[in-house]
Amino acid sequence: MLKILTDDDVDARVSMCEAVHAVERALADKVRGVFVTPPRHYVSTGKGLLVFTIGGHTKEGVVGFRVYGAGALANEEQQLVAVYDAATGELRGIVTGARVGVMRTGALGGVAIKYAAREHAKTLAVIGSGVQARAQIEAAAVVRDLSHVRVYSRSAENREAFASEMSTRLGVPVTPVATPEQAIAGADIVVVATSSRAPVFDASLIEPGMHVTTIRLGRGQHELDPAVAERAGAIFTDSTEQLRSYPGGFFLEDRIETITDLSEYVASGRPVRSSADEITLYCSTGLSGTEVVVADVALRK
Repeated sequence: MLKILTDDDVDARVSMCEAVHAVERALADKVRGVFVTPPRHYVSTGKGLLVFTIGGHTKEGVVGFRVYGAGALANEEQQLVAVYDAATGELRGIVTGARVGVMRTGALGGVAIKYAAREHAKTLAVIGSGVQARAQIEAAAVVRDLSHVRVYSRSAENREAFASEMSTRLGVPVTPVATPEQAIAGADIVVVATSSRAPVFDASLIEPGMHVTTIRLGRGQHELDPAVAERAGAIFTDSTEQLRSYPGGFFLEDRIETITDLSEYVASGRPVRSSADEITLYCSTGLSGTEVVVADVALRK
């Protein structure tokens, strides 16, 4: 019988730790040529876009796709991931809803922190209080022994609710603060996960040795001050191919030739940073095919 799972099923069946490990394996096998991950495909309907991410882990025998709406067609409940057996072509199952996509983006951020943040990083600043901010710090807690998180968002109500929920979920103190400056000062890791189409803080707030993650990368709609890139010693992403085909252009397009791929570090086991004082910057594209491996974890259970 065909399995059809929902967001609630994914939350019940897949831990963030499992998602991080699944995504890390996929990144390593991308370099080895057994994880297939072409750039996204976009289909315009005249009113909005349907976005397809396609890929799979041929070594582990799983391939598939995710499709979701963008613009006027955006609807979390209408997203789906289809998972197939790579050897037989049999449809293993379908996962509906947004949770798989959120988890895999968070998991990618966790892998980025594992290879780029200082080994003993303990303090994290998160700018934003939405579902992706939650997933990013949940994944960060998988790969680093966090002692304290500070959260800033424009809404005091939202950041206080976020702090209360995530303190309980992570077992780590999460403090809401009134400014980005208060969140970032002295942090080891800075996660920027907002809906803003303009930079949300000045690059001068980033201190030597910090690791920075950003998830909004479009030209003219980026949440990060481009001057952060000027100060970073290492800029990397989960898919240089997807950066090159970013809709509307990538906000650091003039630096794209210097941006390295996270998969290279995962496959070799070497860290991104070359010194404790180096600033590292991760630009998260959402590697195609990683939704499929996370969905497969849920379907196998």
